[in-house]
Amino acid sequence: MRRNPHAIFATITASTLLFGGLATATAQAAPAKTESLYAPSALVLTVARGEDPLTATVERAVTLACAPTAEGTHPAPAAACKELAAVQGKFSELTAGPSNRTCTRQWDPVVVTAHGVWQGKPVQFSTTYGNACEMAGSMNDNAVFAF
Repeated sequence: MRRNPHAIFATITASTLLFGGLATATAQAAPAKTESLYAPSALVLTVARGEDPLTATVERAVTLACAPTAEGTHPAPAAACKELAAVQGKFSELTAGPSNRTCTRQWDPVVVTAHGVWQGKPVQFSTTYGNACEMAGSMNDNAVFAF
Protein backbone atom coordinates (compact mmCIF):
# COMPACT_ATOMS: atom_id res chain seq x y z
CA MET A 1 0.00 0.00 0.00
CA ARG A 2 1.39 3.29 -1.05
CA ARG A 3 1.06 6.37 1.21
CA ASN A 4 0.54 9.77 -0.21
CA PRO A 5 2.66 12.27 1.82
CA HIS A 6 0.48 15.16 0.61
CA ALA A 7 -2.70 13.48 1.89
CA ILE A 8 -1.10 12.77 5.27
CA PHE A 9 0.14 16.38 5.50
CA ALA A 10 -3.33 17.71 4.55
CA THR A 11 -5.00 15.48 7.17
CA ILE A 12 -2.60 16.61 9.92
CA THR A 13 -3.00 20.27 8.95
CA ALA A 14 -6.80 20.01 8.87
CA SER A 15 -6.86 18.28 12.25
CA THR A 16 -4.57 20.91 13.77
CA LEU A 17 -6.70 23.75 12.41
CA LEU A 18 -9.91 22.11 13.57
CA PHE A 19 -8.73 21.36 17.12
CA GLY A 20 -6.85 24.67 17.36
CA GLY A 21 -9.99 26.50 16.26
CA LEU A 22 -12.05 24.70 18.90
CA ALA A 23 -9.53 25.56 21.59
CA THR A 24 -9.57 29.20 20.51
CA ALA A 25 -13.36 29.27 20.41
CA THR A 26 -13.48 27.75 23.88
CA ALA A 27 -11.02 30.28 25.24
CA GLN A 28 -12.99 33.14 23.76
CA ALA A 29 -16.25 31.78 25.18
CA ALA A 30 -14.99 32.17 28.77
CA PRO A 31 -16.55 35.15 30.55
CA ALA A 32 -14.44 38.26 30.60
CA LYS A 33 -13.33 39.47 34.01
CA THR A 34 -13.96 43.11 34.75
CA GLU A 35 -10.97 44.87 36.18
CA SER A 36 -11.45 48.06 38.13
CA LEU A 37 -8.89 50.74 38.78
CA TYR A 38 -10.43 51.39 42.20
CA ALA A 39 -10.56 49.24 45.30
CA PRO A 40 -14.21 48.72 46.21
CA SER A 41 -15.72 50.91 48.93
CA ALA A 42 -19.35 50.01 49.54
CA LEU A 43 -21.02 50.26 52.93
CA VAL A 44 -24.38 49.89 54.63
CA LEU A 45 -24.79 52.35 57.50
CA THR A 46 -27.57 52.04 60.10
CA VAL A 47 -28.95 53.89 63.10
CA ALA A 48 -30.95 51.64 65.43
CA ARG A 49 -32.72 51.74 68.83
CA GLY A 50 -31.38 49.37 71.45
CA GLU A 51 -28.19 48.42 73.24
CA ASP A 52 -27.00 45.47 71.15
CA PRO A 53 -26.28 45.93 67.43
CA LEU A 54 -27.53 42.40 66.75
CA THR A 55 -30.95 42.92 68.33
CA ALA A 56 -31.51 46.69 68.00
CA THR A 57 -34.42 47.89 65.86
CA VAL A 58 -33.09 49.62 62.75
CA GLU A 59 -34.74 53.01 62.30
CA ARG A 60 -32.69 54.30 59.36
CA ALA A 61 -30.32 52.68 56.90
CA VAL A 62 -28.43 53.97 53.86
CA THR A 63 -25.90 52.71 51.34
CA LEU A 64 -22.67 54.51 50.58
CA ALA A 65 -20.20 53.77 47.78
CA CYS A 66 -17.06 55.87 47.49
CA ALA A 67 -15.14 54.52 44.48
CA PRO A 68 -14.88 55.58 41.74
CA THR A 69 -17.47 58.24 42.63
CA ALA A 70 -19.45 58.98 45.78
CA GLU A 71 -22.97 57.62 45.46
CA GLY A 72 -25.68 55.65 47.22
CA THR A 73 -28.83 56.41 49.17
CA HIS A 74 -26.87 58.49 51.70
CA PRO A 75 -28.14 62.12 51.56
CA ALA A 76 -24.57 63.55 51.31
CA PRO A 77 -22.38 60.82 49.80
CA ALA A 78 -19.52 63.13 48.73
CA ALA A 79 -19.17 64.66 52.21
CA ALA A 80 -19.41 61.25 53.92
CA CYS A 81 -16.78 59.72 51.62
CA LYS A 82 -14.49 62.70 52.17
CA GLU A 83 -14.76 62.32 55.96
CA LEU A 84 -14.10 58.58 55.77
CA ALA A 85 -11.09 59.15 53.52
CA ALA A 86 -9.71 61.67 56.04
CA VAL A 87 -9.71 58.99 58.78
CA GLN A 88 -8.71 56.20 56.35
CA GLY A 89 -11.99 54.36 56.94
CA LYS A 90 -11.48 54.09 60.71
CA PHE A 91 -14.98 54.75 61.98
CA SER A 92 -13.84 54.97 65.60
CA GLU A 93 -11.84 58.09 64.71
CA LEU A 94 -14.98 59.87 63.52
CA THR A 95 -16.09 60.11 67.13
CA ALA A 96 -12.73 61.26 68.48
CA GLY A 97 -12.67 64.56 70.29
CA PRO A 98 -14.82 66.21 72.93
CA SER A 99 -18.47 67.04 72.32
CA ASN A 100 -19.64 70.61 72.71
CA ARG A 101 -23.28 69.52 73.07
CA THR A 102 -25.15 69.39 76.38
CA CYS A 103 -27.41 66.33 76.65
CA THR A 104 -29.71 64.87 79.28
CA ARG A 105 -28.75 61.64 81.03
CA GLN A 106 -31.86 59.88 79.71
CA TRP A 107 -31.15 56.22 78.84
CA ASP A 108 -32.58 55.57 75.38
CA PRO A 109 -29.74 53.71 73.65
CA VAL A 110 -28.90 54.24 70.00
CA VAL A 111 -26.58 51.96 68.00
CA VAL A 112 -24.78 53.00 64.81
CA THR A 113 -23.29 50.35 62.55
CA ALA A 114 -21.24 50.16 59.37
CA HIS A 115 -20.84 46.94 57.38
CA GLY A 116 -19.25 46.37 54.01
CA VAL A 117 -15.92 47.09 52.34
CA TRP A 118 -13.64 50.12 52.58
CA GLN A 119 -10.88 50.28 49.94
CA GLY A 120 -11.04 46.53 49.46
CA LYS A 121 -10.93 45.63 53.17
CA PRO A 122 -13.92 44.27 55.15
CA VAL A 123 -15.48 46.68 57.64
CA GLN A 124 -17.63 45.88 60.68
CA PHE A 125 -18.17 48.74 63.09
CA SER A 126 -20.75 49.41 65.78
CA THR A 127 -20.99 51.63 68.81
CA THR A 128 -23.74 52.36 71.29
CA TYR A 129 -24.70 55.77 72.68
CA GLY A 130 -26.89 56.55 75.68
CA ASN A 131 -29.36 58.53 73.53
CA ALA A 132 -29.68 60.33 70.19
CA CYS A 133 -28.37 63.62 71.60
CA GLU A 134 -25.23 61.90 72.88
CA MET A 135 -24.75 60.27 69.46
CA ALA A 136 -25.09 63.59 67.61
CA GLY A 137 -22.70 65.29 70.02
CA SER A 138 -20.13 62.52 69.69
CA MET A 139 -20.27 62.67 65.89
CA ASN A 140 -19.44 66.40 65.99
CA ASP A 141 -21.80 67.04 63.06
CA ASN A 142 -20.01 64.53 60.80
CA ALA A 143 -21.89 63.65 57.64
CA VAL A 144 -21.26 59.88 57.79
CA PHE A 145 -24.10 59.03 60.20
CA ALA A 146 -26.17 62.18 59.52
CA PHE A 147 -29.12 60.57 57.76
